[in-house]
Amino acid sequence: MRVLVTGANGFVGKNLCLRLNELNTVEVLPITRESTDSALQSALSQADFIFHLAGVNRPQNISEFQTGNADFTQSICDSLINIARNIPIAYASSVQVGLDNPYGKSKQLAEDALTAYAKKCNAKVYIFRLPNVFGKWCKPNYNSAVATFCHNIARELPIKINDPTSELQLVYVDDVISAFISLIQSTNLQDGLQEISPIYNTSVGFVATQIETFKNSRGTLITERVGDGFLRALYSTYVSYLPLEKFSYEIPKYSDPRGEFVEMLKTPDCGQFSFFTAHPGITRGGHYHHSKTEKFLVIRGKARFGFRNVLSGEKHEILSEGTKPEIVETVPGWTHDITNIGEDEMIVMLWANEIFDRDYPDTIAEKV
Repeated sequence: MRVLVTGANGFVGKNLCLRLNELNTVEVLPITRESTDSALQSALSQADFIFHLAGVNRPQNISEFQTGNADFTQSICDSLINIARNIPIAYASSVQVGLDNPYGKSKQLAEDALTAYAKKCNAKVYIFRLPNVFGKWCKPNYNSAVATFCHNIARELPIKINDPTSELQLVYVDDVISAFISLIQSTNLQDGLQEISPIYNTSVGFVATQIETFKNSRGTLITERVGDGFLRALYSTYVSYLPLEKFSYEIPKYSDPRGEFVEMLKTPDCGQFSFFTAHPGITRGGHYHHSKTEKFLVIRGKARFGFRNVLSGEKHEILSEGTKPEIVETVPGWTHDITNIGEDEMIVMLWANEIFDRDYPDTIAEKV
């Protein structure tokens, strides 16, 4: 399938072209501002599907709304009518259609041209009235508050917020692209107006505060709940704006004669991750918990885990080594320790179900 993408060098266009190129059944025909009219006409004569993403939303002259949105779309439709091709078209329109402003009016005229083409040529046209789209590769300091906040905060540059309660309606670029891709992978989708989901309703102040929290998490080690939903999308977007020198960051390391201890990551409600080392013959631990639980994974070396029930005195022992991955879990009410019984340094990964609280550590020293 040959897929023509107008606006291929734009924010959404770059993301779409990358996803299309991942499909070995698709040949992308990119059209950019630098493309000649002959290149466009050639692509129109070859294309099996068109994603019309090109448009103007921040012109130097207000007349560019008409030429870049309405007139350009009309010229595409006229060309297809002239060569008698009824190619399906997906159009990136705007939620501002219907508003009394030059941009919204120009997008409405573009939709009208596409609707007329669909009727005349019996072609399918899919119209997406998009709210603010955010994600990787959006241009900062242009027309996206999310992109600007991510870019500036990642570089410790100031941001300007006039009204933190100002509402934002956002859609994540990956969700937009997935909806686009479904059009060429399905044969029974209804044309006309399309819906993108999920749409996130938030505020300028919340977005800015959340991005600041992402930045500060490198110091606190506490990550936000970035596994799904809006925070997942926003965090991925923020990280995509990190400058090269911030692709990595140092974390504290605590050393003593036994070895080293390093905390890697903490969560608000799912505990924390860390690792420690122990020299041969060294025993670490020797305490019990009332509620806290831990999971140990020996990554390198040989370990002996000792357990004793603090009430009954019952004892238990587990031998574990890095060549055979297994999780050893501590149990409340059982004092426990871990000893390096190998000849080399031992490395152990540790997850605890809560962040260590020095005021209420729930860690009571008692030898096994």
